[in-house]
Amino acid sequence: MSTLLSVKELQAKIALAEGAKASAAMKRLEAEEREKAELLERLGKPSGLSDDEVMEKASIIINRAVENGLMSVQVFRFPHTVCSDNGRAINQGEAGWETTLTGIPREIFEFWKRQLQPRGYHIRYEVIDYPGGMPGDIGIFLSWG
Repeated sequence: MSTLLSVKELQAKIALAEGAKASAAMKRLEAEEREKAELLERLGKPSGLSDDEVMEKASIIINRAVENGLMSVQVFRFPHTVCSDNGRAINQGEAGWETTLTGIPREIFEFWKRQLQPRGYHIRYEVIDYPGGMPGDIGIFLSWG
């Protein structure tokens, strides 16, 4: 025979369940923050790829875009916090914005300057989302023609 719990016992049971939910949510949030910090750390460092390896990747992306009739393609996306000024110069279109780049976004710009610009390709860095009205991720676009 089951016993009906008192209101106090029910409240205690609910409090335990809510505590467990809050604890699980906190663990998820901590894991997400850890993953985000690891991503930012990776993006802030050089990729270690050679120009030949990057050229191979670029060729695949560009050829796929051309096959789909496109004249430009987004080749990379990164959080604004990877820039030394949190993406402000890019967002404002200021001269010298490229000096605010760090890590892989800077590496991509330098690769473009060395290898793709002489071949006639153009590059554009642009804030592509505004969560809460503030600059969010930045996209890197290559174009041709």
